[in-house]
Amino acid sequence: MSAYIYDLIRQGENISLDFKHSITDSKKIARSLVAFANTQGGKLLIGVKDNGKISGIRTEEEYYMVEAAAHLHCRPEMPFKTETWDIKGKRILEVIIEKSNDNIYYALDNAGKWKAYVRVHDQNLLANKIQLNVWKRRKSPKGTLVRYSREEKVILDFLSSHETISISKFKKIAKISKFKAEKILINLIVLDLIEIIFTENGALYKLKAEK
Repeated sequence: MSAYIYDLIRQGENISLDFKHSITDSKKIARSLVAFANTQGGKLLIGVKDNGKISGIRTEEEYYMVEAAAHLHCRPEMPFKTETWDIKGKRILEVIIEKSNDNIYYALDNAGKWKAYVRVHDQNLLANKIQLNVWKRRKSPKGTLVRYSREEKVILDFLSSHETISISKFKKIAKISKFKAEKILINLIVLDLIEIIFTENGALYKLKAEK
């Protein structure tokens, strides 16, 4: 079964796979767990360095740190599964997180605040207010009614000839408040007309690619 682990390691860190040499901070691990659950699920390999080299875990303490992260630093508490693998005398702990279809998960930061994260490539990025409202709307039994007004036309026309737009740019060209811009973006994302792109420098918005 070692081939399974080697296959994972060869993939490198990505949207659904993260490597950790060891765990020194349960709150940081909580961010990874939350980001996986809020995105498409994922696996955490503990005892593997960022470069893919197997270092192994030394004690059962790693499991208890994950357990603390899932139960104390995630809201609601995060369900998870684990597997242990022995590779050439070194033990790897695999933590498996399923994609959440029912809950929005939050992790406790060092300031004592609960924040939601998403997984983008190999990073855990903070979810903004627009994404949080999109999640809530999609989980609501109520539908979304959108009036196709001047503002909706402005953003859709802009994106027909530009790849992305920021909320500040949308506000400026549509001459509307931030509150109204957010409301329009939320509606268009829920309707799958626009998608949100998270970057380290903030969120951008683009037309949703046709399947």
